[in-house]
Amino acid sequence: MLIADSQIHLSTFGQSQPTRRGQLSGGVYAEEILKEMDGAGVGRAILATATWDPDSGGQCLDAAIKYPDRFKVFGRLRVDEPGCQAQVPGWKQQPGMLGMRVNMRKMLNEDARAGDADFWLWAALEKADVPTMLLASEHFWTVKPIAERHPGLRLAICHLGVDLTKGNDEEAFAHMDQLLALAALPNVAVKWSGLQTYSSEAYPFPRIHPFLRRIHDAFGPRRIFWGTDLTRASYWDLPGRPRHCSYRQAVTMVTEELSWLSQTDKALIMGQALCDWAGWPQ
Repeated sequence: MLIADSQIHLSTFGQSQPTRRGQLSGGVYAEEILKEMDGAGVGRAILATATWDPDSGGQCLDAAIKYPDRFKVFGRLRVDEPGCQAQVPGWKQQPGMLGMRVNMRKMLNEDARAGDADFWLWAALEKADVPTMLLASEHFWTVKPIAERHPGLRLAICHLGVDLTKGNDEEAFAHMDQLLALAALPNVAVKWSGLQTYSSEAYPFPRIHPFLRRIHDAFGPRRIFWGTDLTRASYWDLPGRPRHCSYRQAVTMVTEELSWLSQTDKALIMGQALCDWAGWPQ
């Protein structure tokens, strides 16, 4: 089974956010992540540019160029920079670049019009056929009109739409009805990323399993992409969110603990569906 992680951040941490504490030699680097991946049986990973680190984009692209069979990048576009519109048509021509990841909170800070379905970026991404990962969380209301207005735009909702500033368990999944309603839109997928950070329990986090099953039943395994959000989920101390899950356990939570998944489901969710959606040949 090909296992592909739908989200990992690389970061030098540097001076960009001194209040966050990296546990890997003061930063998170490709070679150290590869050791983690090899130990957990993970073959590939999507590197998402970290919004808190201005050096993350270049670091991710360098890693994807150096290890093209292991890493691809979903990069960030700053819509407040001059010439940004001209970058979208050739976005995927950048070596190692596979798609774009949009943080709606950051995007709205840069241009308050970004939440509008007619904002120029969404049409440009659709025309250029750029698969897009969308961190919506507290701006979850933006997803449906964008997806409806641009049916050719491939969207994947990061972290099951969970607001990372909220609590665990039922509180984390308070938006469930909104999320499930998006399943009716065939261009919307969901990333099962950072699952271990939404539970107050120890591994295998049984209290969140019913939510995962509802998402599975609504979207189907071809529109669900497993991921760890490894940097945040494993190497940072998060108040109120226990850090008691190894990378290997993040894998086995899905492959061994969700008994209602078929083997075909597991193969799709753990990597095949992501690679098909993103255009990363197996």
